[in-house]
This record gives sequence, structure tokens and C-alpha cells, in this order.
Amino acid sequence: MVKCKNLFENKNIEIVESRGGVKVLEYKKDLSVSTTTAMAAYFASEMNVRKRQVLIELNGNAYTISSGVMQWTAGSVSMAADIKGIGDFFGKAISSKVTKESAIKPKYQGNGLLMLEPTYRHILLEEVSEWGGMVLDDGLFLACESKVQQKIVARTNISSAMLGNEGLFNLCLKGEGIAVLESPVPRSELIEFILDNDEVRIDGNFAIAWSNSLEFRVEKSSKSLIGSAVSGEGLVNVYRGTGKILMAPIS
Repeated sequence: MVKCKNLFENKNIEIVESRGGVKVLEYKKDLSVSTTTAMAAYFASEMNVRKRQVLIELNGNAYTISSGVMQWTAGSVSMAADIKGIGDFFGKAISSKVTKESAIKPKYQGNGLLMLEPTYRHILLEEVSEWGGMVLDDGLFLACESKVQQKIVARTNISSAMLGNEGLFNLCLKGEGIAVLESPVPRSELIEFILDNDEVRIDGNFAIAWSNSLEFRVEKSSKSLIGSAVSGEGLVNVYRGTGKILMAPIS
């Protein structure tokens, strides 16, 4: 048996979100400072720039995480490479080149605790089944339940890749389970669009996640070249169909 002290009862640590067996821990203040950095740390905390960690409680299940983000484990927890053979290895190696994600993501399973490295980015906990296939912008993936399928999806046309500044390939999560994402902005600032056979036009690379059921294209902001020139918008990212979009206020 392992007893973990000064974690859940630590008054400087707050559980700001919990979903399933995943908890997001946030440090109210950065106490590991010196006299030269104390002022910067204080104002950073006041502006919501705080250290955050993800704690995963394993109860016979498994989680796949990004390479190098494990900080510690406690209990009967084992690690294995999440690959199913030489073919799967080469497939994931190729996928890592086009999605900028780590090729081999370790899988932790068993009964115990798994703590991820601290980050100053914001943590999102999403149920993948609510998206019907969740396409992620580069660099968002942190962890997910191992039963969640990780697939590579390509743009439906070259224009969306070359002109939309979204890349030709993206990581897509499918199935049922919790996904842990790193966001550049907090959840409270993200705008969520729910489309029912409709469309959303976004001028710039602001969408951080969207349903795989949506068609993504790049089009002129107006039907005419003159209209696009007058509006000053030019080309916009267009998402059509039925699904969801998470949009950040900054690119």
C-alpha cells in the first residue's frame, strides 16, 4: 500500500475539474520562487498563469499519454509501448511526421495513480463519444483512455491544407472515453459551436478541435472577388455539416 501525503490535503492545490478518473490539479501560487522571481510569480498567478497537473486514477483500466509527460506513478501501475506489431510501429512513425505528435505513446495500466508533468497551459477534459470523431489541432493531445482509437485524417481537398493553415493531416480521436487536451486558453474563453446541418466561417486558424463529421474547406469570404477585396477578409475557413467546433479567441 502507498500513502500519498501533502497532495489532496495541500491548501495550495485545488482540484479545478474532474471527469471519470481524471483530476486537474491547479497550484494557486508558485511557492518555488526566489526573491528575484517572486514579483513575477505573484502577478502571473493573479493573471491565471499557474502550474497545472493531471492526476489519473487507474482502476484496472489504461491510459495512453504523450511521450515524456509522466512524472510519477504509485501503486501497481505498469507501462508498455502502445504498439501492436512492426506494422503498427511504422504506421505510427509515419503518422508522427505528419501530425507533429510523438510516434510511440506509452500506455499505463493497472491500479494506482499516474501523475503527469506540470504545465502552464490549460487542461481540457472531453468525452470523445460526444464528438463522433474529434479532430485535434497540432500539439493539443496530452492523454486519453487507451480504448479510444487514434486515427490520422487528411483534408478533403488540397485548398484546405494549403490555404487554411491547418496542415494536411490531423490526429482524430474516435470511440468512447476521456481525452485530456492542452489548450492555449482556458475553457471559459473557448467558444463552442454546435452545428445542425449548417456552417461556420472562421477568418484564421482559431479552431482547436472539430467533429470529424464536418466538411472543412477554404473559400472566399464573398462570392465575388470584389466583395472579398472590399471586406478585407479574403479567404476564410468554412466548416459545414453536423457536429461541434471549439474555437479559441487567439490563433
